[in-house]
Amino acid sequence: MRFSATTLGDFGVCHCEQCRRWAGSALFAVTAPVAGMTIEGAESIRRFRSSAWASREFCGACGSVLWYRHDKGVDGAGDYELCIGLLDDADGFELTREIFIDQKPDCWALAGEHKTLTRAETLTKYGVEVDGA
Repeated sequence: MRFSATTLGDFGVCHCEQCRRWAGSALFAVTAPVAGMTIEGAESIRRFRSSAWASREFCGACGSVLWYRHDKGVDGAGDYELCIGLLDDADGFELTREIFIDQKPDCWALAGEHKTLTRAETLTKYGVEVDGA
């Protein structure tokens, strides 16, 4: 499986429990709009619904974590949040946001000036009911 992204957006980090367990750490990801993604070998991609409003995809051949999608419950919808480690060149990105900051373990901290959102703020921003998350 190979992919290319013609447009890459913001670079951010998610500290939610699901991302930490799925990626083995915080999820460091860059946004790639659907229109800018080309995927070869998509038949090897496996998807699982991690919540009512999001899905996660991984390579069924090698097991690599690929991306998260805020798909609002529609499989195959939503922009891609590409794991930064998948990029051939991840230089030059500037961290713009950390989400679920109140779930970040105290054993690490990221430097620099960027926006931080708590769990409640993140869910509100993406239109997810806080009680039903």
